[in-house]
Amino acid sequence: MKKLLYPSVIGCLLAIGAIAQTAGSKSAPKPQPAASVPALSSPVAGAAPSGGLVFGSGPGVHSPDSPFAPLKPRDDVVPWELLADVKTRGEKNRLLPVFKPAQTQLHQKTQRIQGFMMPLEPGERQTHFLLSAVPLTCAFCVPGGPESMVEVRSRTPVKPTNDPVVMEGRFLVLEDDAYGLYYRLTDAVPVK
Repeated sequence: MKKLLYPSVIGCLLAIGAIAQTAGSKSAPKPQPAASVPALSSPVAGAAPSGGLVFGSGPGVHSPDSPFAPLKPRDDVVPWELLADVKTRGEKNRLLPVFKPAQTQLHQKTQRIQGFMMPLEPGERQTHFLLSAVPLTCAFCVPGGPESMVEVRSRTPVKPTNDPVVMEGRFLVLEDDAYGLYYRLTDAVPVK
């Protein structure tokens, strides 16, 4: 069971990339006009969701119907606005991230990330999970694209929670991750 759950979540990320890649082809359906997309709040302050985005792409949307409060702004964490501002480029049959200097400057440095936990394995304590800019709406759905998630490898096990958590560790910017992820936090510890 442990082996199947992790690839299925990451497999969703890879499928999202494949869907996004075909969205520009002539055979793909055209995106809906922005006027027909319901207005939802965005986790990125001042940003509105773009019309025509496939589910699971982009920075994610915090539903106004969510029972969980959005992340509170903090000055001591890397803002999701910075992490989500990533363009992509096609290379063969893949989409690869194109990072800005502000993102690459975070590489290999100690950083703090605030987000909602997405456990990758069953259990009361987690050492490997994703942090997301927005909370999950279902156990099998990714709330946004890879720019809205950070893979976390924790130094000590962390109890899963629906409340936001802040993790501190060595931050990695991933140019070409096998699972399609853009960011990883290693040797991480929870902070208040």
